[in-house]
Amino acid sequence: MEFRTWKHLCTAIAAVALTWSGTTLAITHGELDGDQHPAVVLLIMDVNGSPAWRCSGTLITPQFVLTAGHCTGMPGVVSGIRIFTESDVQNGDNNYPFGGGNNTVEAAAWATHPDYPTASFVRNDVGMVKLAMPVTLDIGQYGQLPTLNSNDLIKSGRNFSSFTAVGYGLQRITSDPTGNAPYSGLRVRMRSNPWLIQSNVPGFTGDFSLLLSNNASTGGTCFGDSGGPNFIGNSMVIAGVTSFGLNGSCGGTGGVFRVDRQNVLDFINGFMANH
Repeated sequence: MEFRTWKHLCTAIAAVALTWSGTTLAITHGELDGDQHPAVVLLIMDVNGSPAWRCSGTLITPQFVLTAGHCTGMPGVVSGIRIFTESDVQNGDNNYPFGGGNNTVEAAAWATHPDYPTASFVRNDVGMVKLAMPVTLDIGQYGQLPTLNSNDLIKSGRNFSSFTAVGYGLQRITSDPTGNAPYSGLRVRMRSNPWLIQSNVPGFTGDFSLLLSNNASTGGTCFGDSGGPNFIGNSMVIAGVTSFGLNGSCGGTGGVFRVDRQNVLDFINGFMANH
């Protein structure tokens, strides 16, 4: 589930759910985030009471986490969700992946955009989680929602745009003649700084996605980063959540689902108002 590639476009959630030992999408060619973005958390989704896949997400208030719709899944599929707040979950004292430590918080409720995935999975790929207990951060550290249609003002090109992608996904995927893909999957919060390649193009990108660079120069996202934020520049304003990739090597471009459209903002604010 985590970070998906284009070839998974029409695959049902149950079919693409990854086993716990399988791959997940993460920051590539990035750097350790440390305490720079404490609002970015690691999510574990349970199916039938057992850990099934992981994603990233952002605290936008003390009790609400923004993530991708394919992370929270279809109604009735996910039986439980918990978040891990440490920057280095790999070495943390948190009983990963089952939780229970000081840096683990269980979810009280969650939801996926009601129109996901009535269209292709790249549409309406947004989910929300309410936590059972608040996570207190300093003022200004929580993620911020963008204003309506504000991403339309961002110009494509390395000289005109900059984003900060943050997540707990894979750091590396390499080719393997056996057909397997070795990867570095440390559960550590990392960040990279991609730039805008394409938006508002009919068809593939449409008006709902941003295509960002994903290479050794700028860094990008990979399995396990799904649902994580793509902040505008160095701000805490979330342009969109990491949604998909174009290939299994996490190279080329990374797909971001925009959260600045009216129907998305309505879903996010409506979930918080109702919970």
